Amino acid sequence: MSEHFSSTLHTGSDHSGQVDAVVVGAGFAGLYMLYKLRLLGLRVQVFEANADVGGTWYANRYPGLRCDAESVEYSYSWSEDLQQDWCWSERFATQPEILSYIRHVAERFDLRRHIQFDTRVSSAVFDEARGLWQVRTDQGNAISARYFIMASGCLSSARLPSFEGLETFEGDCYHTVDWPKAGVDFRGKRVGIIGTGSTGVQLIPVAAQQAEHLYVFQRTPAYVVPARNAPLEADYVSRIKNDYVAIRAVARQQGLGLYPRPTESAVEVSPETREQTFERQWSVGGPQFMFTYKDMLTNKEANQYAVDFLHRKIRSIVTRPEVADELCSHDYPVGAKRICVGTDYYETYNRDNVSLVNVRKSPIERIVPKGIRTRDGDYALDAIVFATGYDAMTGALLDVDIRGLGGRRLADKWAAGPQNYLGVSVSEFPNFFMITGPGSPSVFSNVVLSIEQHVDWVSDCLQYMQEKGWSRVAVKEQAVLDWVEHVNQVANSTLIPQANSWYVGANIPGKPRVFMPYVGGVGPFRKKCDAEAESGYASFEFSAV
Repeated sequence: MSEHFSSTLHTGSDHSGQVDAVVVGAGFAGLYMLYKLRLLGLRVQVFEANADVGGTWYANRYPGLRCDAESVEYSYSWSEDLQQDWCWSERFATQPEILSYIRHVAERFDLRRHIQFDTRVSSAVFDEARGLWQVRTDQGNAISARYFIMASGCLSSARLPSFEGLETFEGDCYHTVDWPKAGVDFRGKRVGIIGTGSTGVQLIPVAAQQAEHLYVFQRTPAYVVPARNAPLEADYVSRIKNDYVAIRAVARQQGLGLYPRPTESAVEVSPETREQTFERQWSVGGPQFMFTYKDMLTNKEANQYAVDFLHRKIRSIVTRPEVADELCSHDYPVGAKRICVGTDYYETYNRDNVSLVNVRKSPIERIVPKGIRTRDGDYALDAIVFATGYDAMTGALLDVDIRGLGGRRLADKWAAGPQNYLGVSVSEFPNFFMITGPGSPSVFSNVVLSIEQHVDWVSDCLQYMQEKGWSRVAVKEQAVLDWVEHVNQVANSTLIPQANSWYVGANIPGKPRVFMPYVGGVGPFRKKCDAEAESGYASFEFSAV
């Protein structure tokens, strides 16, 4: 069907009453899901908590924010016209440019009229007698839908700070997921940043350029590789666009959906060759450093070679040996936490106005009116920035009171960790779908590519139901149990679960420690999803009521 819709297609947008599908979220996932549902002729209502489209790229606007996947890949592939018309300006796009792109998509395909903004879905309860989801929002909407689809994102539920004494602080407090639209001026101020994950790595160099003095409160050092960001040359963009179809086809079969799978082992090459190869990847920049060798995430010896190389790089950049030592992690394999991509991150610690505070050795005890108190003393601050991350993968899903058969709450079903099939469907929750839910490649992939795969799979399933005259679908419990076991087996065959990362929920107190993303690769995952569809969805039960 054409990208542009005929005037006869039924696409009403109801804020109350009944529709065919309710979609939660208007980021990359929600917009494409909306687009595909419209192609099926369904009446769709999208609810978005923010004031505009964009999802995490609307909510996050802190200085230095960029995508850590290359812009020409971190974009939709479902419209060739869109691919050819849109021009990215840099290798790693900034938040404003990505948001402009998403807004362009919403306008180009006339998607906004189906979206109610500034509206947070509070509950969704399955009415067994009617076979409908009863959805309510914080704006008083009450709407029924045959299908309920959570496209709320893997990194959209912020981990809010809970430090004792926070309410007594007399300065300014900021969280990176709620950054003021007007920006923040740190000139002449003493600033403390808590958190050195991807967000902190991007923000710290920028804040250091403004602040009178910047204190970085670090618990666990990150492994940071240089972005080597640069404007995209016209010849390069032209080559990409001329070969976009083939590039995307290859990406759909790769491990992350971004970079070719390496074929060499780090333990089988000579030390000289290994050092030269690591050096070449370092000079190229970007997260592909993690795919220098095929066994970096499965072999401890191979991984240690990469760790040692990164430690040598840190010590060659950071001029104060004691600070360099603090920035070298010895707690987990490189790649077991998401590797960070930065610009001048390690160089920033050579500045006279930057101090690194090791809060593992000297924990933060409380926030005091004039700053932060650690076990070893107080730090006087005018502003505190919390770069404390997200309740990843499950947070946004469990923020909504979702109840399936018998009124069972999703939160109760997942009390010991998320259990679902293919990251898309939960047993006892009919006609409920997730886009890039736990158990899918999601955050361990080019997430836009994974979003497209999931949305296509869901829409194909719904089309299959239309053709068969069915109105209800639910995954079988055994399929869920088998899939969870497989996800864990694949994860445990790697070094990745060895870190206390947000991949396992370790950053959220009380959250079950369960490895959540599927790390078997987007290509193998796609084949499993395709096989399920080709079997006539053998793992699912369908009915006409």
